[in-house]
Amino acid sequence: MAPVMFDLEVLRSFSTGIALGSYARAADKLGRSTSAVSAQLKKLESQAGTALFRKAGRGLELTDAGQTLLAYAHRLLQINDEAAAAMRSVDLQGWVRLGLQEDLGETLLPGVLGRFSRAHPKVRIEACVARSADLRERLDLGQLDLALVWEVGGRQPLAHGERLLRLPLQWLGPSAPDAREAPWWTERRRPRKAPPLEALPLVLLDAPCPLRDIVTTVLDRAGIPWRHSFNSASLAALWAATSAGLGLSARTPLGLPPHIAVIDRAGTDLPALPQVALAMYRAQAQPDAPVARLAELLREAVQSAVPGA
Repeated sequence: MAPVMFDLEVLRSFSTGIALGSYARAADKLGRSTSAVSAQLKKLESQAGTALFRKAGRGLELTDAGQTLLAYAHRLLQINDEAAAAMRSVDLQGWVRLGLQEDLGETLLPGVLGRFSRAHPKVRIEACVARSADLRERLDLGQLDLALVWEVGGRQPLAHGERLLRLPLQWLGPSAPDAREAPWWTERRRPRKAPPLEALPLVLLDAPCPLRDIVTTVLDRAGIPWRHSFNSASLAALWAATSAGLGLSARTPLGLPPHIAVIDRAGTDLPALPQVALAMYRAQAQPDAPVARLAELLREAVQSAVPGA
């Protein structure tokens, strides 16, 4: 029996439609007609030998087989795209100075650096992990070629940048149920007209920190007392303190470790927090080829990490 040879273009249409939530959008993005994409999906189901979709209300959702094939499609397309990039830039050489923040470095950097180094082994990368203010300053001084920066507090955007996505700030606490039994935590669920609550303990980065200022300002406007229970310059230390139940922290959902959970505000007096934007800046409007290629991989990684953001 001849082995099944999946068509990469068909797999690309399949995965793009899932990522965009619509095969009409996928057809538009890929420059195909909707009928052509529909024909590709029928071909894919025929090759798979099983149903990949089932009806869900007025739309469709993936079957278990569809979910399995989607995971393989992502891997096959990634390898294909890496090979194509390597052939286009087989002699790519140079030096890229990259700046990003701690929460992004732990989640995005390993995968991106792996893909980049396999395709471009002659390019040297120097990574700098720092806060947004430091990264902005280093870009201005010409010490970085590329940086991922949180834009908060109405700061003026830098030149040669693009906004990748907007994400909400969310209240964060320990994922372990027993850590949520602290008195300060259970009190947050009392009715609003109950006697004054204990000051909300906060686990935040040391000043100066725009997110720290946002959180305390929102609490002040809501009339909710607060106190600093743990401060540190290290994000890893913040995660440890939050996981231990010392207080609540606030960050975006990007890059959260498994021992940290997003807090459901329903039934509490916790106020809503605003959104922040993640932007990517380059030192030059027309960067060198290594910088442009790394920027492309970072853009893909960020946008795939938070689908629909």
